[in-house]
Amino acid sequence: LELAESGGGLVPPGGSLRLSCRSSASTFEYHIIGWFRQAPGKEREAVACINDIGVRTDYVDSVKGRFTISRDNNKGAVYLHMDSLKPEDTATYYCAATLATRGPMCNMSWYDDWGQGTQVTVSS
Repeated sequence: LELAESGGGLVPPGGSLRLSCRSSASTFEYHIIGWFRQAPGKEREAVACINDIGVRTDYVDSVKGRFTISRDNNKGAVYLHMDSLKPEDTATYYCAATLATRGPMCNMSWYDDWGQGTQVTVSS
Protein backbone atom coordinates (compact mmCIF):
# COMPACT_ATOMS: atom_id res chain seq x y z
CA LEU A 1 0.00 0.00 0.00
CA GLU A 2 1.50 3.35 -1.05
CA LEU A 3 0.83 6.17 1.37
CA ALA A 4 1.49 9.90 1.05
CA GLU A 5 1.35 12.38 3.92
CA SER A 6 0.72 16.09 3.57
CA GLY A 7 -0.26 19.08 5.68
CA GLY A 8 2.79 19.59 7.84
CA GLY A 9 4.33 22.98 8.47
CA LEU A 10 5.40 25.58 10.99
CA VAL A 11 2.78 26.63 13.54
CA PRO A 12 2.99 28.66 16.77
CA PRO A 13 2.24 27.05 20.14
CA GLY A 14 -1.51 26.72 20.60
CA GLY A 15 -2.10 26.53 16.88
CA SER A 16 -3.72 23.84 14.75
CA LEU A 17 -2.83 21.70 11.76
CA ARG A 18 -4.56 18.95 9.82
CA LEU A 19 -2.42 16.18 8.39
CA SER A 20 -3.64 13.98 5.56
CA CYS A 21 -2.62 10.46 4.63
CA ARG A 22 -3.77 9.39 1.17
CA SER A 23 -3.70 6.25 -0.92
CA SER A 24 -5.16 5.41 -4.29
CA ALA A 25 -5.19 1.66 -3.58
CA SER A 26 -8.56 -0.06 -3.83
CA THR A 27 -7.72 -2.04 -0.70
CA PHE A 28 -7.20 1.08 1.43
CA GLU A 29 -10.56 0.65 3.13
CA TYR A 30 -9.51 -2.72 4.58
CA HIS A 31 -6.47 -1.35 6.39
CA ILE A 32 -5.98 -0.10 9.89
CA ILE A 33 -4.14 3.24 9.66
CA GLY A 34 -1.87 4.73 12.25
CA TRP A 35 -0.10 8.04 12.71
CA PHE A 36 3.36 7.87 14.23
CA ARG A 37 5.96 10.53 14.91
CA GLN A 38 9.67 10.79 15.45
CA ALA A 39 11.45 13.76 16.97
CA PRO A 40 15.19 14.32 16.51
CA GLY A 41 17.17 12.03 18.80
CA LYS A 42 14.09 10.16 19.94
CA GLU A 43 12.47 6.87 19.05
CA ARG A 44 9.45 6.74 16.80
CA GLU A 45 6.22 6.64 18.78
CA ALA A 46 2.57 5.99 18.08
CA VAL A 47 0.24 8.98 18.04
CA ALA A 48 -3.19 7.76 16.95
CA CYS A 49 -4.74 4.84 15.09
CA ILE A 50 -8.08 4.11 13.45
CA ASN A 51 -9.61 0.84 12.36
CA ASP A 52 -10.74 0.02 8.83
CA ILE A 53 -14.29 1.37 9.10
CA GLY A 54 -13.39 4.25 11.37
CA VAL A 55 -15.45 3.30 14.42
CA ARG A 56 -12.55 2.49 16.70
CA THR A 57 -9.70 4.85 17.53
CA ASP A 58 -6.79 4.89 19.94
CA TYR A 59 -4.51 7.73 21.07
CA VAL A 60 -1.30 8.09 23.00
CA ASP A 61 -2.00 9.81 26.33
CA SER A 62 -0.01 12.92 25.47
CA VAL A 63 -2.36 13.87 22.61
CA LYS A 64 -5.74 12.82 24.03
CA GLY A 65 -8.18 15.70 23.94
CA ARG A 66 -6.01 17.63 21.46
CA PHE A 67 -5.71 15.38 18.39
CA THR A 68 -8.49 13.69 16.43
CA ILE A 69 -8.02 10.92 13.88
CA SER A 70 -10.67 10.28 11.23
CA ARG A 71 -10.98 8.69 7.84
CA ASP A 72 -12.92 8.92 4.58
CA ASN A 73 -12.57 5.67 2.69
CA ASN A 74 -14.38 7.10 -0.33
CA LYS A 75 -11.51 9.56 -0.68
CA GLY A 76 -8.80 7.11 0.35
CA ALA A 77 -7.77 9.37 3.19
CA VAL A 78 -7.06 9.41 6.90
CA TYR A 79 -6.73 12.71 8.72
CA LEU A 80 -5.06 13.81 11.92
CA HIS A 81 -6.50 17.06 13.21
CA MET A 82 -4.16 18.58 15.77
CA ASP A 83 -5.24 21.37 18.12
CA SER A 84 -3.48 23.14 20.98
CA LEU A 85 -0.11 22.20 19.56
CA LYS A 86 2.89 22.27 21.86
CA PRO A 87 6.61 22.54 21.09
CA GLU A 88 6.98 18.91 22.17
CA ASP A 89 4.71 17.90 19.29
CA THR A 90 7.50 18.89 16.90
CA ALA A 91 8.44 15.81 14.88
CA THR A 92 8.23 14.12 11.53
CA TYR A 93 4.80 12.53 11.30
CA TYR A 94 4.31 9.29 9.39
CA CYS A 95 1.21 7.36 8.49
CA ALA A 96 1.34 3.60 8.21
CA ALA A 97 -1.01 0.76 7.32
CA THR A 98 -1.69 -2.79 8.40
CA LEU A 99 -4.39 -5.34 7.70
CA ALA A 100 -4.46 -6.59 11.27
CA THR A 101 -2.93 -6.16 14.67
CA ARG A 102 -2.82 -8.23 17.83
CA GLY A 103 -3.10 -6.45 21.13
CA PRO A 104 -2.99 -2.63 21.03
CA MET A 105 -4.09 -1.22 17.68
CA CYS A 106 -1.16 1.20 17.66
CA ASN A 107 1.47 -1.52 18.12
CA MET A 108 4.04 -0.27 15.62
CA SER A 109 5.50 -3.69 14.92
CA TRP A 110 2.37 -4.74 13.02
CA TYR A 111 2.49 -1.90 10.48
CA ASP A 112 3.88 -2.91 7.11
CA ASP A 113 3.51 0.05 4.79
CA TRP A 114 4.82 3.52 5.61
CA GLY A 115 4.69 6.93 4.02
CA GLN A 116 7.66 9.28 3.65
CA GLY A 117 6.59 11.58 6.46
CA THR A 118 5.66 15.23 6.85
CA GLN A 119 7.42 17.67 9.16
CA VAL A 120 5.50 19.46 11.92
CA THR A 121 7.30 22.24 13.76
CA VAL A 122 5.68 24.02 16.68
CA SER A 123 7.58 27.16 17.50
CA SER A 124 7.05 30.86 18.04
